[in-house]
Amino acid sequence: MGSGKVLLGVLAGVAAGATLGILFAPDKGTNTRKKISRKSDEYAEELEEKFNEFIESITEKFEDMKDEAAHIIEAGEHKVEKVLAEVTAATK
Repeated sequence: MGSGKVLLGVLAGVAAGATLGILFAPDKGTNTRKKISRKSDEYAEELEEKFNEFIESITEKFEDMKDEAAHIIEAGEHKVEKVLAEVTAATK
């Protein structure tokens, strides 16, 4: 299981627990709704931060792979040029 799924599961569990705790707490309905709204905003912000971190991580990995591919292609081109030069020299 990926760390993203684990993190999402933990966040969902925390959110569900907090919501149930607030719902069963002896408080006025308006206060309870405010608490739920505030907590949901906090969880939404945390989820957005984690999502942005995930996207940054994926972007960095993609850029690294792209750079590595460019280096491999460049090295391959140099080898092809070298082999062509050797074949040309050998055929003369």
